[in-house]
Amino acid sequence: MRKKIAAFSLTELLVVLVIIGVLVLLALPNLMPLISKAKSTEAQLQLEHVFTLEKTYFYTNSKYSSDISEIGFEQSKLTSEGGQANYLIEIIEASSSTFKAQAKAVVDFDQDGTFNVWEIDQEKNLKEVIKD
Repeated sequence: MRKKIAAFSLTELLVVLVIIGVLVLLALPNLMPLISKAKSTEAQLQLEHVFTLEKTYFYTNSKYSSDISEIGFEQSKLTSEGGQANYLIEIIEASSSTFKAQAKAVVDFDQDGTFNVWEIDQEKNLKEVIKD
């Protein structure tokens, strides 16, 4: 005597997976701006850290540094190099009274050909220069 066990057939499971796949494809374009916004948080946090390091350097040496390693910032390994960081952090301008640091995305988050860029200055003015 064989008892039948209540279960789903392979066909029913495949139909459910296809429906879920279609729903994900429909929702993905609407989620891309949220994904790039979440990733830009990395740039903002890193630039605020550079600001703090530059201010500390300024209070010690009475000038801002143009060398990012001189202020003690260590760039994480970029995703293009097999790491986790999505942004390349650079100091693009420094003098005795001003500095400007920049975070350039190395990944095109929404695949539109535009790479995200953020900047911060000595007044902690953080702004998005190029939107992705």
